[in-house]
Amino acid sequence: MLRSVPLCRSSLAARPLRTIPSLAARRVAPTQTRSYAVAAPAVGSYGQVDGEPTLNSPSELARRISAKVLPKLEKPDVKKVLVVGSGGLSIGQAGEFDYSGSQAIKALRESNISTILINPNIATIQTSHHLANEIYFLPVTADYVAYVLEKERPDGILLTFGGQSALNVGIQLDKMGVLERLGVKVLGTPIRTLEVSEDRDLFVQALNEIDIPAAQSTAVSTIQDALDAAKEIGYPIILRSAFSLGGLGSGFAHDEEELRNLAAKSLSLSPQVLIEKSLKGWKEVEYEVVRDAADNTIICCNMENFDPLGTHTGDSIVVAPSQTLTDDEYHMLRSAAIKIVRHVGVVGECNVQYALDPESRDYRVIEMNARLSRSSALASKATGYPLAYTAAKIALGHTLPELPNAVTKSTTACFEPSLDYIVTKIPKWDLAKFQHVERNVGSAMKSVGEVMAIGRTFEESLQKAIRQVDPNFTGFDAYWKPEDMQTALANNNDRRLFAIAHSMLNLNYTVDQLHDITKIDKWFLYKLENIVVVYKQLQSTPFEKIDKDLILTAKKTGFSDLHISQLSGVKENQVREKRKSYGVTPWVKRIDTLAAEFPAYTNYLYTTYNASTHDVDFNENGTMVLGSGVYRIGSSVEFDWCAVTCSRAIRDLGKKTIMINYNPETVSTDFDEADRLYFEELGFERVMDIYEMEQAEGVVVSVGGQLPQNIALRLKNSGVNVLGTDPEQIDNAEDRHKFSSILDSVGVDQPAWTEATSLESAKAFAAKVGYPVLIRPSYVLSGAAMNVVWDEASLDKNLTAATDVSPLHPVVISQFIDNAQEIDVDAVAHNGELLVHAVSEHVENAGVHSGDATLVLPPFSLPSTDLDRFKEIAQKVAKAFQISGPFNMQIIRKPEENGQPAELKVIECNLRASRSFPFVSKVLGKNFIDVAAAAIMGENVPAPVDLMKERRDYVAIKVPQFSWTRLPGADPFLGVEMASTGEVASFGKDVHEAYWAALLSVNGFKLPKKNSGILLGGDISRSEMPTIASNLLSLGFKLYTYDSKVESFINEQPNLAIKKIYVPVKDKRKLREVLEENEISTVIDIARSRAASTSEAEYAARRAAVDFGIPLINNAKLAVLLTETLQKKFHQSPLPYVEGTNPPEVKSWREFVGEERAY
Repeated sequence: MLRSVPLCRSSLAARPLRTIPSLAARRVAPTQTRSYAVAAPAVGSYGQVDGEPTLNSPSELARRISAKVLPKLEKPDVKKVLVVGSGGLSIGQAGEFDYSGSQAIKALRESNISTILINPNIATIQTSHHLANEIYFLPVTADYVAYVLEKERPDGILLTFGGQSALNVGIQLDKMGVLERLGVKVLGTPIRTLEVSEDRDLFVQALNEIDIPAAQSTAVSTIQDALDAAKEIGYPIILRSAFSLGGLGSGFAHDEEELRNLAAKSLSLSPQVLIEKSLKGWKEVEYEVVRDAADNTIICCNMENFDPLGTHTGDSIVVAPSQTLTDDEYHMLRSAAIKIVRHVGVVGECNVQYALDPESRDYRVIEMNARLSRSSALASKATGYPLAYTAAKIALGHTLPELPNAVTKSTTACFEPSLDYIVTKIPKWDLAKFQHVERNVGSAMKSVGEVMAIGRTFEESLQKAIRQVDPNFTGFDAYWKPEDMQTALANNNDRRLFAIAHSMLNLNYTVDQLHDITKIDKWFLYKLENIVVVYKQLQSTPFEKIDKDLILTAKKTGFSDLHISQLSGVKENQVREKRKSYGVTPWVKRIDTLAAEFPAYTNYLYTTYNASTHDVDFNENGTMVLGSGVYRIGSSVEFDWCAVTCSRAIRDLGKKTIMINYNPETVSTDFDEADRLYFEELGFERVMDIYEMEQAEGVVVSVGGQLPQNIALRLKNSGVNVLGTDPEQIDNAEDRHKFSSILDSVGVDQPAWTEATSLESAKAFAAKVGYPVLIRPSYVLSGAAMNVVWDEASLDKNLTAATDVSPLHPVVISQFIDNAQEIDVDAVAHNGELLVHAVSEHVENAGVHSGDATLVLPPFSLPSTDLDRFKEIAQKVAKAFQISGPFNMQIIRKPEENGQPAELKVIECNLRASRSFPFVSKVLGKNFIDVAAAAIMGENVPAPVDLMKERRDYVAIKVPQFSWTRLPGADPFLGVEMASTGEVASFGKDVHEAYWAALLSVNGFKLPKKNSGILLGGDISRSEMPTIASNLLSLGFKLYTYDSKVESFINEQPNLAIKKIYVPVKDKRKLREVLEENEISTVIDIARSRAASTSEAEYAARRAAVDFGIPLINNAKLAVLLTETLQKKFHQSPLPYVEGTNPPEVKSWREFVGEERAY
């Protein structure tokens, strides 16, 4: 339904808490000399009348009238703008800010404004050369942003496109007086509004002024104040952290003891917390609001959580538009959202979250984010409304009526979207990867990504989303059968949806029973019951008796061919053949934001069985690029960079492109990155459907990470033209047995290995080569189920864990070489000939997953003779697998001994782009994916070049971003199983300068205070232990340990001293007191293996560090690099910011790599 909105207001009423900065109109001439990306031009982008603000309309009369009546706002006088990014991806702040920042930069460039970006996340699209004029890979902190402002002297700054990090920095810069001194305008929402939205006490005051109800709350900054407030409000309460993202540090407390522990942790992460009465069980609803400086305000989207209040919205299943609100409730909350946004003075985009009593019209405002957020990325993709683009234009002084909707290309930005479909978002958790982790989900976010599925019914949309979360799920089914159903259903966790499926499919729970336990609205539960009815019908009908009606009903209810085949006891291809023989195929529909009420052309598509016609013609025969799917540990924004870059390169060849992806956080699902975008599943069934309908030229499977690789061979065998490297060769490289045989045949060394078919054969092999050994299954992502085994006792358990991951493929056991270096080689080949390659050195020794490793490029310790040998290996592998496209290898280097050259052994090879492709491309100034796209397509293939022979006067370091604080109970230990959620990188003149900037770029990292305490623990057999202790003592730090062995060992060394302190393993409150008494500001723990249990002191020390916001270094080589870096930089630190200075690391990407390499 289209809802009317005011087009303009001729004057603005004075409103409290809002200031509109003085603006001056100015026309800016284009400044760029190179080819940059701008937002796709709208077909309906009409010129102004007499230079006045004009309604974007094809009607000449409407435009002339609007030019007389629309408010004439002064636009900010800006020629150069700094965009503040969000930094490394972490739980609570992920890829959605790459999407929003990229759109903002495109919008600025479209207005001929020079853009400066500060963002150390080197894996992102927004840090690519084709967007911002200058990019700074530096920490998103007030100090470093101030240095960049000092150096670049921009006219304006955008703070609302970089998540909580950018917003906090902006507020801090304002308090420091830097913005005022340098004359930098805050574009869009004013600082005062940002402060009001972030300081929960001020926000509640603002709501009281306009009679909008907020939860009863008290802002406190000490544990005792928290206890006093809770006593007055009454338990249960919810504690929320101010100035934090994703509910970090928040939680529910049912009594004083729970609150005491929760407050201790939260106040170490945030200066202020809010104590509120718990409204657990109420509905949670969210409105995305857009407002311009002329007070035009629209609701872009409203969303409803499947899960009742008590679960962070980032960890909730969410549907858009809302399904269970009455029209009265919808308009009540809509009016309140508009009232709030106008009152506090938002200029741009924001969201308002509500708790709604299911039994009455009573509601409470939970919070407001006066910035682009995860929810706004979801809303933008769900509606097709380009929120970030529009918010950026509003920040430049444009009003909604004069802005075209760049997606529909036929309407203005003041149209409220109307949907004729339903969108379902399901979070992606990776909690199963972590030992000891708590799997309940609540008010603090734990998910690492999310999927978005589009359908014409909730059933269709939900089942699509379930499959998108994990290819092992085929739909709504009992993938978890807990013994304690009451607890599993009553307390939300990462598998509750499957417990609900078990209760309905196998235990005959009724809708009423489930509603009483879960408080999930009955409307959703009845929809699940519809799925159950069809499920049981399929289960009870012999396959040969399944007719067209049942197949069509199943497909309309969201069942996949594979799910139907499992329920019918046949193969998937039999279901596909039967379905197609009945003429049951999906229909392609457009997302046009207007529910087809107005004619619109968009390239934004989805498939459904609940339709009868296609919205598009299939005559473009484009090239399909398969995206990376949901962000998860092991596959994140770096693969989106690869997919988008590949799509751009193919378009540059003059070919049409078709992108398939279903991740709302990505740039690849933006409306202007491909000729056609399918917001769809990446499984075999859907890819085949789209390939056949589009009659595509071919499919690219090597730029989207592991998901596309897993179906590559099946696609080829089904007649698909898979472009680039032959899927048979992909299969050879993925199967460890075949892979090792091929390496043997071309003389490339590898660690000794065997195929383990039984525990006995595994033990015999381990006895022969000696422990440790590595257990490694085939077809995995990010080292799932890989384990280093140090003795025979743990071999049985580990081997079983590995075979559980991919039982259809053999498990390989190989010799593990301890104390060896690990090297990454990223490369591109064409028809088996090497075109480009990069050799990156790991700081950590082998045994740490490459995704968790600290990468240095160019390498800082490898001799040139070894670099030649790495190239030779890359050439041999390219030829052996006849590679056409990207590939990546991990190679072990065992240092030279007794005059013998270093041993180089290949441990892994992926015939696809890797997570380090963006890093090596930007560091070396050569776009590896551009080269790969040419090789894949076989067009404009460049001549081979040896980039490693070029001399460089800079070094770059890529550092992992962990989210341990978000994962209560998980042991923060680095091993062969990947644990990081993101990455950052910085440049410097040497390895120490680069590491200094990179480490400070990690979200949450704080430098140790002068003369403070360092808690040191771990394996005393590590040769680095004395060096670490000596370096720290030379810097004036005091050393403490929890371990008697470490105490004896260090104190026995000449000139070294350490003191043992007691570390409580169970009492968190006492543990914090111990850390504070000894002024512990860093924990260095270099253990050989994970703690056996949570009652060990080393586990307690590591866990305390992340729980209380203390930096943790958990690798020996890394600890040496840190202490050496501190020796060089600590006492000459550029922090805090000093006016008028320019630290040597504050250089743009172009200044480091040189104009000739700024590809």
